[in-house]
Amino acid sequence: MADGQGGALLRGVTSSPRATFLELFFDLVFVFALTRVSQRLIDDVSANPPDVLRQVAQTVLLFLALWMVWILTAWVTSRYEPERNPIQFVVVASMFASLVMAVALPRAFAERALPFALAYLAIQVGRPLLLTLALRGHPRRSVTRRILLWFTVGAVPWLLGALLPPAQEVLWTLALAWDYAGLALGWPVPRRGAARPSGWAVAGEHLAERYQQFFLIALGETVLVIGLTFSGAVFSSHAALAFTLSFLTTALLWRIYFHRAGHVLAEAIRVARSPGVLGESASWTHLVIVAAVLLTGVGYELVISHPHGGRTPTGWAVFVTGGPALFLTARARFEYEIFARVSRSRVVGVVLLLGLLPLAPLLPPVGLLGLSVAVLAGIAVADTARAHGRPLERPASPL
Repeated sequence: MADGQGGALLRGVTSSPRATFLELFFDLVFVFALTRVSQRLIDDVSANPPDVLRQVAQTVLLFLALWMVWILTAWVTSRYEPERNPIQFVVVASMFASLVMAVALPRAFAERALPFALAYLAIQVGRPLLLTLALRGHPRRSVTRRILLWFTVGAVPWLLGALLPPAQEVLWTLALAWDYAGLALGWPVPRRGAARPSGWAVAGEHLAERYQQFFLIALGETVLVIGLTFSGAVFSSHAALAFTLSFLTTALLWRIYFHRAGHVLAEAIRVARSPGVLGESASWTHLVIVAAVLLTGVGYELVISHPHGGRTPTGWAVFVTGGPALFLTARARFEYEIFARVSRSRVVGVVLLLGLLPLAPLLPPVGLLGLSVAVLAGIAVADTARAHGRPLERPASPL
């Protein structure tokens, strides 16, 4: 009986593969959270030169903590039935704690360190604890117990880092490395082995849709950056041009992502011999894709605010052309995951964008952004020309 009650939480054959309104509601918090990450990156670039790398590293750590929360929630709702009350409670509670993390994020390495750490641990420890209790005697309870144990151990450096400011960066780096090692290795425990997500039974269409939704959230965050920055900038023809080029970049990122591979991700996971393997691999790829979009959005803010400010600082070029280059690199991996190949245009695009970095000091910011747009537009045109008149390619994942 206990096994039956616990099993009722799992997704069944009649469960809808589409994301629920609850999950879309949960994502709203991450629209705000990503704006906090983006704004913090912008502030980092404006910091004193000796502190720039340190500040950026801190922001990356905080972003990775947010991603860990989101990706595990996505896997939970892909494995368990989101319409069940215990799962809905877990998602809503995670949503509130994620909001606390987002609010604390700008000052997470200062006076708001403890609220950030406590909110993170409330999700990562509380979620497997509640699932363990709800599953009762079900065999899958062993997985949630393993995750619970792993995150409980990892809670120690998180709390110590929040309480010991001089050692916070080191302790939180170790804590996050521990958490990501658990995710990558399947939270192994002595005499019980591991339970890697790649071996889980997941709803392929649902998981693919969740990845794509988070990518769209990241694009939405860049639209906010474009609009808010331009509305607060001094109106000029240069600023208007930077505004237009920024929007074109976002539109091109959307076009390049969804061309072919983005459209068949759900089918690729569904027909894969081991859907969990492809699902897990795609999660790491989308982590880099989303990070690249955020970096690109920072470039928008810098260029729109200072479109013709003489030569482009090298640090700005990392965002203006480095962000799209990182996106194309991750998109090439995504293409390989789906089709076991990489288009030549992706490789050429990365080389061209990286080649613009040394030219940055010779160009105004809006000029560098314009060249970046030209490279992305060339890739989009090449994709369209290659696909013209051909049937939609079927997925052939090598994973």
